[in-house]
Amino acid sequence: MLIIAGLGNPGPKYEKNRHNIGFMAVDEIARRWRFGSDRAKFQSVISEGEIEGQKILLMKPQTFMNNSGNAVGEAARFYKIPPRDIIIFHDEIDLAPGRFRMKTGGGAAGQNGVRSLISQLGADFRRARMGIGHPGEPQLVMPHVLGDFHKAEQPWLEAMLNACADALPFAVKGDDERYQGEVMRLAPAPKFSPRQAAQAAKGE
Repeated sequence: MLIIAGLGNPGPKYEKNRHNIGFMAVDEIARRWRFGSDRAKFQSVISEGEIEGQKILLMKPQTFMNNSGNAVGEAARFYKIPPRDIIIFHDEIDLAPGRFRMKTGGGAAGQNGVRSLISQLGADFRRARMGIGHPGEPQLVMPHVLGDFHKAEQPWLEAMLNACADALPFAVKGDDERYQGEVMRLAPAPKFSPRQAAQAAKGE
């Protein structure tokens, strides 16, 4: 079995936030691959299904972002699933909007949900990093990630979500490099430094 979890905050207040792009990815995966009905377990909303013959547990932790590791860790211990078989979809401010990168291991880079997961699982789980851009100043990060996606962002957002779901068999088979490449082929997005672009836009 693989665990595929999306990070976000529960409730309608946060539903369309940039910080909830991980939840959005899991929802699209469930829709695309016709997973079973949602139910509550492991402090999460979960659904189960198969992709390419591989059993998948989809999770949306309901613990709030900063305690995501409590939920995923509970499921991982229950099913005895090692970190290499856990994929976490989450927002990444240091990637340009629409860019997508797979990574295994490493630090949290300021992402509190990832920090919580590291505390519960160790660092060697797989991260599906979904670029949302950086507002340019540290004090603007929280309003940015907890703000809703703008209407102008919907085209790249929908393209990336669809690509993440459509290309997922590559990740299920363990080929993260191919998965990353296929997502970017299906949903190409400009590559640039979000911090530098935000600062340049302010005339700095």
